[in-house]
Amino acid sequence: MAAGAPRRGLPFDPIEAARAQWAERGWGDAADGMAAVTSLMRAHQIVLARVESTLRPLGVTFARYEVLMLLLFSRRGALPMKVIGSRLQVHPTSVTNAVDRLESAALVTRTPSAEDRRAVLVALTPEGRALAEKATAALNDEVFGRLGLPGADLRTLLRVLTTLRSGAGDF
Repeated sequence: MAAGAPRRGLPFDPIEAARAQWAERGWGDAADGMAAVTSLMRAHQIVLARVESTLRPLGVTFARYEVLMLLLFSRRGALPMKVIGSRLQVHPTSVTNAVDRLESAALVTRTPSAEDRRAVLVALTPEGRALAEKATAALNDEVFGRLGLPGADLRTLLRVLTTLRSGAGDF
């Protein structure tokens, strides 16, 4: 394929073909589940690639963008590291890594908490606020507002994924 040439999809749905193979082998009870999981994983790859290509020119990853947005949505523009991890549902090491990178880019600051000496507060800088807003505008325009699903399908997808997450104990 030449550089810059549009990528063409397969002439058939490989996940549906795998589902049919699953059923033919006598695993029919699990065929739809396999197809759903595989479709979800492939959809994740597609959406993640779009998100990354949108954020890459801004010098931020989606994980760091999530931290910036969480801080932007907070009342004071600052949160303890522990709260960031809890709200984003990620391991403390991941929060530390993201905050380290954001701090080195002057997008956040870290200060000891006045209320709890063990806690560290992470706060947005004006540059961090500006980047969060710029990244959100880009994501809204290039990804979130253009998923390729009609509104009713998008709401159905959201409802189904929320049910899946809730059933898994995500919240």
